[in-house]
Amino acid sequence: MKLETNKSTTTARFSSNLSVWRRSLNVRTALLYLLPSIVLFTVFIFYPMFKTIYLSFFLTDQQGNPALFVGLENYAYLLESESFKKSIKATFLFVLYTVPTGVILALALALLANEKLRGIGFFRTIFSSTMGISVAASSVVWLFLFHPSIGMFNRVLSLFQMEQVQWLLDPSWALISISITTIWMNTGFSFLILLGGLQNIDEHLYESAKIDGASYWYQLRRITIPMLSPTLFFIITISLINAFQTFGQVDILTKGGPSESTNVIVYSIYREAFINYQFGTASAQAVFLFLCILIVTILQFKFGERKVHYQ
Repeated sequence: MKLETNKSTTTARFSSNLSVWRRSLNVRTALLYLLPSIVLFTVFIFYPMFKTIYLSFFLTDQQGNPALFVGLENYAYLLESESFKKSIKATFLFVLYTVPTGVILALALALLANEKLRGIGFFRTIFSSTMGISVAASSVVWLFLFHPSIGMFNRVLSLFQMEQVQWLLDPSWALISISITTIWMNTGFSFLILLGGLQNIDEHLYESAKIDGASYWYQLRRITIPMLSPTLFFIITISLINAFQTFGQVDILTKGGPSESTNVIVYSIYREAFINYQFGTASAQAVFLFLCILIVTILQFKFGERKVHYQ
């Protein structure tokens, strides 16, 4: 009896050790597969992030090397800086102008392109074509469109005997002009993702609704939007993050002007670091931008995801 008990204990211990060894092997195997990604994330994300936080506590030389520890003085300087306050205002106005309008426009185009009409494939290609054009090329095209004398927009206004607009030179119009350009550039990607989401909705839902006599708008409100909500949630989140990180079109079209009306935070970081060589304050601005994006994303997941309907 005692021998059998010892054998049972030994077997249990062996099984336990074998289970622990297998789990350890699985963990090591998983880490081995993840190693390339971990290395890439460390080199291109984690190290620059911690380096930026580190530099935000220093005054630096022109090479970006820390020269004098100043603690939170860079952050205090930003809070007192009128230029940085204008950058915050311009950034949030830019997000407000571009994200809702861009998502609604892309959704409307996706709904049109999802109809089963002859030749609709041509329009799907046209609507999504903007995602294949670089920011630099798009900005140059819009630079000519906004030109005060030879631009198409002012020529159209002159045909209707309307006063010409200084699109990129007037502080009240410059940010709106940048927003129009950004909406046009981002519509292709949002349209393509939303169209894919629409095509994944079960057709039987619409057939049942038609049998019950539901109108198009009722189907849109009760079937399309709820079924498309995960895709909409993704597009809104990505659009918010991209809007906070806008740089290329601002640099090419206005360079932050006029009167800093388009000096969004990312361009302000670039100007502070690579024009004024103040890497410490630029790093502090980058940390502030990171916190803004983090807070907006958390709020989006906390409140926006509640309305998402997962099938």
